[in-house]
Amino acid sequence: MNDEINTKSNPYFIPIAILIAGAMIAGSVLYSGGGFSQFQITPGLESNTTRPSEAGDQAIDKIKPITKLDHVRGNPNAPVTIVEFSDTECPFCKRFHPTIQQVVNEYDGQIAWVYRHFPLDQIHPKARKEAEATECANELGGNDKFWAYLDRLFEVTPSNNNLDPAELPNIAEYVGLNRSQFESCLDSGKYAQHIADDLADAINSGGQGTPYSVVIASNGKKFPLSGAQPYASVKQLIELALQEK
Repeated sequence: MNDEINTKSNPYFIPIAILIAGAMIAGSVLYSGGGFSQFQITPGLESNTTRPSEAGDQAIDKIKPITKLDHVRGNPNAPVTIVEFSDTECPFCKRFHPTIQQVVNEYDGQIAWVYRHFPLDQIHPKARKEAEATECANELGGNDKFWAYLDRLFEVTPSNNNLDPAELPNIAEYVGLNRSQFESCLDSGKYAQHIADDLADAINSGGQGTPYSVVIASNGKKFPLSGAQPYASVKQLIELALQEK
């Protein structure tokens, strides 16, 4: 009786209850698996889901082949290649970076890690210029300086578009590059098209969020890996790829 009276006396009771219930359900979906997660991810959003979309499955073979323009860490002739599409301001990419470092170190000689750019302009407008900065590091110091710069950038960025652009030449100096040459390269914008090409490749090959990776076996079979998955999940795909002949 009291519940019935309270409901009648407050005409907003039921709508508010529905809103609260909806928020609880949404929260359980968003934070399932220990991080931000979506089952259907639209381009330009971060991802931490293990379930690639059907569109991604169909598009994965459209990924561009590895060329001398790519940045490779590990053994370039390894039986397994991991192509990672990443955004330097994505917190999940920051979390995933040391995981792939561990993979390359522990699978000594068996993994080639290829890094490609996937800046999410809608939420991380600073990421595209940061991607250009890594390319300037490569121009001035080669592949080793590219990776050293990328490692340091992920170490110092707070993520979510919060890195001060003034830090970019500081990082260059930190990894041993000439500051003025670096600044001249970055100001030129000469690598803007390269970043745009990587971004197009990410989307065309099924990327719908960051980080998005493709594990490629020696026979060309491809396995999609979406999100900042833990080492065990990455290892499982690598073991599958190593079994392919």
